Amino acid sequence: MAASIPIPSRQLFINGQWTEPIKKNRIPVINPATEQIIGDIPAATAEDVEIAVTAARAALAKNRGRDWASASGAHRAKYLRAIAAKVTERKVELAKLESIDSGKPLDEASWDIDDVAGCFEYYAELAEGLDAKQKAPITLPMETFKSHVLTEPIGVVGLITPWNYPLLMATWKVAPALAAGCAAILKPSELSSLTCLELADVCREVGLPPGVLNILTGLGPDAGAPLASHPHVDKIAFTGSTATGSRIMAAAAQMVKPVSLELGGKSPIVVFEDVDLDKAAEWTIFGCFWTNGQICSATSRLLVHESIADEFLQKLVSWTKNIKIADPLEEGCRLGPVVSGGQYEKILKFISTAKSEGATVLCGGRRPQHLNKGFFIEPTIITDVDTSMQVWREEVFGPVLCVKTFRSEDEAIDLANDTHYGLGAAVISNDLERCERMTKALQAGIVWVNCSQPCFCQAPWGGNKRSGFGRELGQWGLENYLTVKQVTQYISDEPWGWYTSPSKL
Repeated sequence: MAASIPIPSRQLFINGQWTEPIKKNRIPVINPATEQIIGDIPAATAEDVEIAVTAARAALAKNRGRDWASASGAHRAKYLRAIAAKVTERKVELAKLESIDSGKPLDEASWDIDDVAGCFEYYAELAEGLDAKQKAPITLPMETFKSHVLTEPIGVVGLITPWNYPLLMATWKVAPALAAGCAAILKPSELSSLTCLELADVCREVGLPPGVLNILTGLGPDAGAPLASHPHVDKIAFTGSTATGSRIMAAAAQMVKPVSLELGGKSPIVVFEDVDLDKAAEWTIFGCFWTNGQICSATSRLLVHESIADEFLQKLVSWTKNIKIADPLEEGCRLGPVVSGGQYEKILKFISTAKSEGATVLCGGRRPQHLNKGFFIEPTIITDVDTSMQVWREEVFGPVLCVKTFRSEDEAIDLANDTHYGLGAAVISNDLERCERMTKALQAGIVWVNCSQPCFCQAPWGGNKRSGFGRELGQWGLENYLTVKQVTQYISDEPWGWYTSPSKL
């Protein structure tokens, strides 16, 4: 089925044109459901980064006063809306490419493409709103001065994005960066770059000015690292692992370059005794197994009240065993393969280590019996977990849920917050006052009440602690790419009078 889908052969996208990488290297694309090579992508290096940075800077300097940065927000909004319309037009094609590239179930990939278009539309609206906010007056205590604020694009930005939501995570950065008036260089993950290269084709079709968005596929050390450390890149926005985020932050620190980081997570979901067990079970497995378990915000640590633990786990196993595991393009698929052989082995290692440490695999934990190829792992529930175990403390980034019980609300809060991470958290209870207390107590940038994982481009997204800093989406996402300039004017006809005038001597 997957082999019948044509894989476009693309080059790097620099200065509005397809550009062969300097070293002419390419990276094979492997379909994680079949383990077959289905195409390849260009492999950028530092030399290509240099060309892209030059193009991006030129896009902000052309025709002084009429360049992308100084154009009205309404002007930029027209391009963002055109991109949204073209993405919608190509939804079926883009969703299939996303699915075979990342292993994401087709229904989920289609949902993602809808969100991509919606995100470009949303930031088109915010771009238009920037025009009305310019020269916002500031009230001063002295009548001899007047002051206002200008919001300006931060400049050339490097955007480094992950493989679990290839086009959507790129859009979370590209859309606000372009809305703000920045010129951007996008470096998607080499494990799933196909749809980001198609975004380049969309931008070419709608006539986005050359150099405003450049897209470089390639390996992290070869393309991402030179982008992060480039002296003429004014900001880096990164989504990915905490370890890589730390290296990017160190590179940016050498030039006091601003960064925003959305990193790993080990998010808790707390289920109290007063819930509908089936509703809670579905949200629990959705919160961990959605996107094949490859979500930075996955609520992969289940804390369940001891009074309902046995019955709830029975429900959970029943729901989990009913998940359809299949080729992502197969109708009704709800769990596809993880993205690569490396991830597959890493996840199985987590599971085997948990067993060796004394944990119990309640269900899953292996390749599905009906699939003899592809990087498929059954959704896995692990019990008898101690808080010192690796599977409880470290991000698995796969369909693995680990479980502990609690007796009291205070104990649940302590267990939930006992982590280096602070991206997401969920609480499920019919007691809304308790939910309010938990919402305030949980140390996370995102808290879900009676659900897990919903995400809307209007609401801020980001974490605390080792999950990073800065917020994407909403107005906060736009502010990531803006800088504020104070303009103050002396308006009195009288001299300032601080020094004695020479004419009066």
